[in-house]
Amino acid sequence: MFLQNDSSEHRKRDGRFGVSIVFWGLATLFPVTADTAEKTVERPLQKINVAYSSISGNQVALWVAQDKGFFRKYGLEVQAVLIESGTTTTQALVSGEISLAQVAGPAVIQSNLRGADAVIIAGVINTLTFQLYTERGITRPDQFKGKSVAVTRFGSATDFAMRYALDKYGLDANKDVAVLQLGNQPAQLAALEAGKVQGAMLSAPTSLRAKKMGFPMLADLQMLGLEYQHTSITTSRALLKSKPDLVRDFMRAYIEGIHYAKTHRKETLDILAKYLRTDDKEVLEDTYESIVLTLIPEKPYPTQKGVQIILRELGAKDPVARSAKPEQFVDLTFIKELDSSGFIDRLYKTMPAVASVPTVVAREEPRSADARPSAREKSERAARVAKPILPVTTTIPDRPAEYVEYMVKAGDTLSHLANRFYGNPYQWTKIYEANRQVIRNPHYVYIGQKITIPPEI
Repeated sequence: MFLQNDSSEHRKRDGRFGVSIVFWGLATLFPVTADTAEKTVERPLQKINVAYSSISGNQVALWVAQDKGFFRKYGLEVQAVLIESGTTTTQALVSGEISLAQVAGPAVIQSNLRGADAVIIAGVINTLTFQLYTERGITRPDQFKGKSVAVTRFGSATDFAMRYALDKYGLDANKDVAVLQLGNQPAQLAALEAGKVQGAMLSAPTSLRAKKMGFPMLADLQMLGLEYQHTSITTSRALLKSKPDLVRDFMRAYIEGIHYAKTHRKETLDILAKYLRTDDKEVLEDTYESIVLTLIPEKPYPTQKGVQIILRELGAKDPVARSAKPEQFVDLTFIKELDSSGFIDRLYKTMPAVASVPTVVAREEPRSADARPSAREKSERAARVAKPILPVTTTIPDRPAEYVEYMVKAGDTLSHLANRFYGNPYQWTKIYEANRQVIRNPHYVYIGQKITIPPEI
């Protein structure tokens, strides 16, 4: 049997790819909450299967959209299927057994290079989220020589991250260490604990468990700020052509799931507890902060630069990858449509982008590009020229007294930065006004971009 209902429990398939399609007998019913019931689409629900690749915080928008009734709101009845294999997932997409998937970028790109018509339509996590944990006693990269390290599967994001880190340390993953594929992150941690491997590439919440168990962290790849298509929403080009409205409805519901997760902290923590199967508050809070608030973008555009990095890695062995272009693997039609129509902006119009902020303040709307600055803004800009600029930093000082030059990292948005610097996400306009020459669109800043944080007045 290929498909299994996973709406309330994580039941995994055995890895064998079946050619027959087994449809569910009892449809999973989605709760229709008070905030979505009145808007529910009045038409027969379309039943679709959607795969996801891991039990991790990366999947939160899918789980929220399911549990809070957003899929039903847009006329969809989604059955979630856990498939811990990107290759199998893309095969299922091509065969039509699943309609969409939340899956690692490398799997989609590799299957596409082999002739599959899988295509990325949204980017959920656009950088590497992993930390390299080691057995106790390993403090230097050269101590990995002759040892074993763990990844989930060959060709996966953990595999790329491990090889990338080892290469940065001057180690050859094919000669200096033995790379073992263990299926999932809990299995990696168990192998590390049992001494079967000496290193494991982990992400939240498994990484926090490793930390609490006393294993040292040798490297945090997220700090590199590397653009990388870690997690994507993927479908087949055949479905895009035959059922564009279905894909559009899915993306509407998914984006509302992102918005709900970012603006309803308590409820989202409850959903994470359910699907991650833990009541450890520290694990849940860390997952929420590090993934939901920091890494998942409000506007889930995929990163073509991140796709190029994957192609470059694959191109070391595959000549087809060397000649491929990032745009071959990405279709921006639906995310651009929802963005340009104002659908996403309207979701955040009356609520802060950071759920941890307890107060509600009237939000200032961004001005048009040709609007003239006020006398106060002119004064602030003049002061900016007169005051010294501090060195570029990625740390967050308490309430900056002077202008601070800041380098954008993965997950940053202007509202998040305003909350960190000023304690109020609605003061994002202060940062935007100070950086109009370098920030053309207030809803988009990129990793590595240098911006100026003005003082709080």
